[in-house]
Amino acid sequence: MHSKQRLIEQRLKRVLTERIRPAVYGRTVPLRVGVWNAPGEPVPVAEGLAAPYRPVSVGHRWGPAWSTSWFEITGKVPEEWAGQRVEAVLDLGFNVTGAGFSSEGLVYRADGNVVKAINPRNAWLPIAGPAAGGEEFTYYIEAAANPALCDSHTPTTLGSKPSWTTGSGQSGETLYQLLRLDLAVFDTQVWELAQDLDVLGELMHQLSEAEPRRWQLLQTIERALDAVDLQDVSGSAAAAREVLRPSLLTPAAPSAHRISAVGHAHIDTAWLWPLRETVRKVARTVSNVTQLMDEHPEFRFAMSQAQQLAWLKDKRPEVYARVQEKAKSGQFLPVGSLWVEPDTNITGGEALARQLIHGKRFYLDEFGTETQEMWLPDTFGYNAAMPQLMKLAGVRWFLTQKISWNTTNKFPHHTFRWEGIDGTRIFSHFPPVDTYNAEITGAELAHAVANFQDKGAANSSLLPFGYGDGGGGPTREMLARAARLADLEGSPRVVIEPPADFFTRAEAEYPEAPVWAGELYLEFHRGTLTSQLRTKQGNRRSEHLLREAELWSATATVRAGFSYPYEALDRLWKTVLLHQFHDILPGSSIAWVHREAEQTYAEVLDELHGIVYTAQRALAGGGEKTVVFNASPYDRSGIPAFGAAIRPALADPAVAPVACGDGFVLDNGLVRIEIDARGLVTSAIDLAAGREAIAPGAAANLLQLHQDFPNEYDAWDIDEFYRNTVHDLTEAETVTAAPGGVRIVRLFGDSRIEQLLSLRVGSRRLDIDTEIDWHEKEKLLKAAFPLDLRADHSSAEIPFGHVKRPTHTNTSWDAAKFEICAHRYLHVGENDWGAALVNDSTYGHEVTRDVRPDGGTTTTVRLTLLRAPRFPDPDADQGHHRLRCGLVIGADIADAVREGYHLNLPDQAIPGSVAVKPLVGADDDAVVIEAVKLADDRSGDVVVRLYEAHGGRAQATLTTGFPLETAVATDLLERPLAGPDHTPAVWAGDRRVELTLRPFQILTLRLRVAADE
Repeated sequence: MHSKQRLIEQRLKRVLTERIRPAVYGRTVPLRVGVWNAPGEPVPVAEGLAAPYRPVSVGHRWGPAWSTSWFEITGKVPEEWAGQRVEAVLDLGFNVTGAGFSSEGLVYRADGNVVKAINPRNAWLPIAGPAAGGEEFTYYIEAAANPALCDSHTPTTLGSKPSWTTGSGQSGETLYQLLRLDLAVFDTQVWELAQDLDVLGELMHQLSEAEPRRWQLLQTIERALDAVDLQDVSGSAAAAREVLRPSLLTPAAPSAHRISAVGHAHIDTAWLWPLRETVRKVARTVSNVTQLMDEHPEFRFAMSQAQQLAWLKDKRPEVYARVQEKAKSGQFLPVGSLWVEPDTNITGGEALARQLIHGKRFYLDEFGTETQEMWLPDTFGYNAAMPQLMKLAGVRWFLTQKISWNTTNKFPHHTFRWEGIDGTRIFSHFPPVDTYNAEITGAELAHAVANFQDKGAANSSLLPFGYGDGGGGPTREMLARAARLADLEGSPRVVIEPPADFFTRAEAEYPEAPVWAGELYLEFHRGTLTSQLRTKQGNRRSEHLLREAELWSATATVRAGFSYPYEALDRLWKTVLLHQFHDILPGSSIAWVHREAEQTYAEVLDELHGIVYTAQRALAGGGEKTVVFNASPYDRSGIPAFGAAIRPALADPAVAPVACGDGFVLDNGLVRIEIDARGLVTSAIDLAAGREAIAPGAAANLLQLHQDFPNEYDAWDIDEFYRNTVHDLTEAETVTAAPGGVRIVRLFGDSRIEQLLSLRVGSRRLDIDTEIDWHEKEKLLKAAFPLDLRADHSSAEIPFGHVKRPTHTNTSWDAAKFEICAHRYLHVGENDWGAALVNDSTYGHEVTRDVRPDGGTTTTVRLTLLRAPRFPDPDADQGHHRLRCGLVIGADIADAVREGYHLNLPDQAIPGSVAVKPLVGADDDAVVIEAVKLADDRSGDVVVRLYEAHGGRAQATLTTGFPLETAVATDLLERPLAGPDHTPAVWAGDRRVELTLRPFQILTLRLRVAADE
């Protein structure tokens, strides 16, 4: 027999595309349409419904970028269609790139109730089914003209907020054109035939040519196509389906892989659209999935970001009511445990705790649901403190997909236990389908099975399905595929079920799952540690000022009857948490998002400064003396940690520079710094140790400029070849003595840098205060510190601890970490001596090691200060910046931790007359108090969160500055902990709490204030 394989495959493709699918809507009549263009930003629904509409027709052009047009569609169901399912087929000029990357619309009835959304992959609207002949109807479409910015990664100004959004009316080039507005009979039998052929055809393509099943399906499909009358597809569809039916009923092999399909719609809280558009994307997506649930009781949909549901509750209560209805029926599944899906590289430790606290609490309050999974499919790497934070929030399972984007090394597991820096392990899963926007295609399922790394020991994986990133969610076609693939020979078994069902079964199936210890480093998107510096600075400063606002407000409430600002702090925390979303904080969103974020951070910081000042005034009392507050967890200049002292004179003044040759010397008796005529640090001597920090012949604070043009994702990536070209900025316009230190001015390209190098009395930290007027394009600016020491590893701060990374490149895993994340400090050292770089807003770092001809080793630490990517924001990071860093000479880890806090939490002086004793304190420097606040339940209890910061065991005494009734260890949600897996209740008495902590352990204590001694 001669093979007709290719001929039949080509025939199937053409008949499906050109005959069967078009025949789903074989009978159509046109709809009437009118338009009203909303001026400025989106208007309330009532205003859109009441607007004056003018008639237009198919071909009408609409939509300058980011505008909203309302369409009124009217029609009448023909009498002869009575008893049949009737739908409107609507094409607003859809771009085929994806569901949420083009124009989108939300459809309303005349009474304002939502029907469903339409997008390029879901363009139908139910009108009646079964229809009553002669029925007239009117619907309204709120259509968003969002530009399709994902089509190419070339620089564009479409990502900026249009000037007309203030309400002056739409302007600009129209993006879209009405292409189809029809009323049609939905032919169910033809549609089902299309799904049958789609599933069997894709399955056939994925089977090996050595498999008999492939050839059997090929013959069956040919016979089914023979049964289709191309001039009467509707009349012959049933017969063709009957030919296919036996092939669809053949069960899967007993050993078939089991795939848990979870309905999903990853909605980026901001990215190629502003926050306000995300609110509408959420409403559109949720409207679609709840409508789909009405027709498909088996459908389950997981939604992961509490913030998005909170928006619905606040702004679209009628859509939120549908969410609650479907949650009660078990179809709508709140998951994820987080306020948003945050970046977990840059977000601070306390902020990550609040992500969990606010996320979990929202789900508990609104749905009575204790979420058990961390759902982070699209975040750009995961810090090694996350397992402990998850466990402390009651999270059992972790899901992500992004590590499959690694460009160098394939992650060795899909199901495993993730071990954090403290030893906590969390059962984790990467869907082997390698996408969080699956469509349940044959190719996806075959890839999931072939790709699954844990075959033999395990046989289950999860598949999130539904259009995402821009939203959209699952479609009825996806559900049809799932139904046919539930038990089908040649395919894995597909079952739609909640994530919790998958994780429970997978954990029982694989009790000895392998362990991955340490961070989950993404070998991609390394540039997100640096892009959009102002956004990162806004976050860093907001995190620290929130800490201060809570600390001083709690202290003032306990001590001075201050009114604790619960509502304001709750609102401000949620605002900061929102902007930690994994396309805002990493700097990978359009200009509109980042300019808006900068304004929001300014408002947040202004309000927080007001709260801090008001609380401090309540504590400092009246008078004209100077009261200096220290929010650092370490004593400083005679001011206790978390307390305030009356300062008689300026503390720790900067030493005056002394001219030396062509340069200057800064010497405070602890360290001696030499700065040459180029403004470079050529010597930094630890006078007590007699140790030179700077490598021979090298210079520190060397600014270096690189070409930065990654292969694909501008704002996201730094590709390793950037190192191939470098320009050292060694020429200085001026190097002069100035009040407080040595001032250096450099000009290069179109940019200007001014630095002040200073050294304070009693300090081993050389401070570098840098102001940059940055106007480069596709350039990368680094600051290099070549140190004369041999470090086998670097220690970089992450949330609630630090992580050690090799400085060598022995393996491809080591070599791939050429750009790494550090928070406030990065330390390198030998056994008995080291140095640290601390910073106030830099996250991207690099550590390299070279052996010199003299046999010594130079370990070079470089801070990545600025980038200048051109997509998605062509003006990213242009303009003025100020950032600070410091070189701590002769530092161990304890010094690095302390100096990192000191740099980020400067003291604050206000008029007053009263010194302030700390509300709480710990007697071991390794035990860091991260947060002091009042309990969220407004009981008046003081909540203290602390952790072991040095990486060793610690025994410490926590003392309180108030009479203590009880002290209880709690989870992150301030609920008492119990059971053998948790720290036992601590002893309290005489204002003392005795603590024993394992390395990097996080402990939350709830302290009851006694009525009296």
